[in-house]
Amino acid sequence: MTLKIQSLTESDAAVFVLSGRIREDQMAELEALFASASAGRNIILDLQDVKLVDRATVRFLAQHETRGTQLRNCPAYIREWISRERNGNSNQ
Repeated sequence: MTLKIQSLTESDAAVFVLSGRIREDQMAELEALFASASAGRNIILDLQDVKLVDRATVRFLAQHETRGTQLRNCPAYIREWISRERNGNSNQ
């Protein structure tokens, strides 16, 4: 399953609905999308339909959340992994 991205607009936010699998080699594409849509707007990532991520993706999501990106409908396993990465306990 590959990554699918749907772009939406909600008042002052750019919403990206992600589905499928997110891998490290797709980070540049996501960064470009964020850069093009973020001109003074909040970014929301809807992760409800994300099925699989790798460690680089978790780090990417954690970094962007720290910078103000909202993670909407974040699956519990991803949220837990982000917490572990932030706490420096990345031993799965």
